[in-house]
This record gives sequence, structure tokens and C-alpha cells, in this order.
Amino acid sequence: MGKTICVTNQKGGVGKTTTVINLGCSLAAAQKKTLIIDLDPQANATSGVGIDKNESETTVYDVLLGRSDIRNSIKKVHQSVLNDYLFLCPSNAELTGAEIELIGVENRDWKLKEAISKIVLDFDYILIDCPPSLNLLTINSLAAADSVLIPVQCEYYALEGLSQLNRTINLIKERLNSDIQVEGYLLTLFDSRNRLSSVIVNEVRTYFKDKVFDTIVPRNVRLAECPSHGLPILLYDATSKGAQSYISLAREIIENNNGGYRS
Repeated sequence: MGKTICVTNQKGGVGKTTTVINLGCSLAAAQKKTLIIDLDPQANATSGVGIDKNESETTVYDVLLGRSDIRNSIKKVHQSVLNDYLFLCPSNAELTGAEIELIGVENRDWKLKEAISKIVLDFDYILIDCPPSLNLLTINSLAAADSVLIPVQCEYYALEGLSQLNRTINLIKERLNSDIQVEGYLLTLFDSRNRLSSVIVNEVRTYFKDKVFDTIVPRNVRLAECPSHGLPILLYDATSKGAQSYISLAREIIENNNGGYRS
């Protein structure tokens, strides 16, 4: 049975989508069948793996509104060795209207969970990229997930908003998804030349202890460039520090989850 991991932080610019794309690619490279669900109307995860967000006949928007089975929306990511292991349920700007259209719909908080239940046995890992806000789309993601991966940037306002996010996770656990756990906090945008980055690392590790991944994702030019080419960093520059950090993160997750969940 596959494990569903929601990647979220209501603060923008923390490396959330970058993490979904490149963790997904690294898990696929380790021959773990991986599905990325792009739940952000900006659709950066969709374009980031080289799929045109305007050419998909069905997207996660259609899935949430019950207009399409999720199987009809899943696309294979055609990237050399990843052909059999990396897949995407795409998004586009239409998803912006989903929150309004779902008002008054019965069980609206569980629409994504209902969809994922049909394909969870087909994948080792399902990664959900959330919008940078605590809205209905994020609630659907949290209600559907087994765990939450939280990117935390190594900058001044790193801990700002995390208490609110943790309160939201606890509310979800009480009311919608009693089994959800924190997969871990991932330190991102680390700049070794900046003393503040090291201070933030120490603060986060002191506060969240063993819930913080050993892997730290650096601020990396190649990592910033690869989305414009529609390529994960592993296929853009596998030797870069950014690529190596996400390979390391994938290894941690696989080891923490005893190799994956699919039966």
C-alpha cells in the first residue's frame, strides 16, 4: 500500500514545489513508483516536470469535482529512466475555482482522499503539492495524507507561521484524519556563507528535535534554473549540490518507511 505525503507550508517561497518535484524524481530514480499530485492552481509542479499545464484534458480540478476518475488524469512523466516510475496528476488555473464550487458539496473535505483511495495500491509514494495557504485544497490534502512534510527555509522568518500550521495539523487529526503524522521538517535554502542560516538550523533542530531531517537543501543556482527547463534537478544536473541533497532526502524517507508501502 502506497504512502501519501502532503508537502505543505502556508508561507510561500520555502521550496515546497521544488521539494515535491525533486523528491518525487529521486524516489522514482530509486525505482519507487511515485505519483505527484499538483494541488496548487499555479501548477508549477506540472510545468516543473515538463508537462504543459494548458494541454491536459483532465486535471485534479476535474477529479475533485467528480467529473473524472483520477486514473484518467494521471500522466506518465516521460523522462528517460523515470518512464516507469514517475507520474503526475496535473493542475492548471481552473483549480482556483474549486474552493467556491465545492461549497455546499457533501464531504467536500474528503474529495481528494476518495480519489486517492482508488489508486493508492498502485504506487509506493504519492506526493501532494499544496498551495501556499491553509485553504480547502490544503485541508483536502491533509485529510488524504498519511503524513506531512514541512519545508522550512533557513531565513529570518523561518518559524513564523509554523505554530499555526501545527495547530491546523492537530485540528485535522482531531476532526478529519486521526492517523496523520509529521513526516519531518526539511531545512531548505541553506546558505553556508550566511551565519543566520546556521542559527536557524540550530533553532529548528532544538525545537523539533528528531522530527527534522538530516538532509539540508542548499540555496543552489542549478536548483533554481531547472524549472525553466521543465526538468527535475536530477535530470538537469545530477552532480549539483541540489541534486545530491534530494537524493539524500529520498534515501532518508525510504529508510524511515522501511523501503516503501506498496504491497
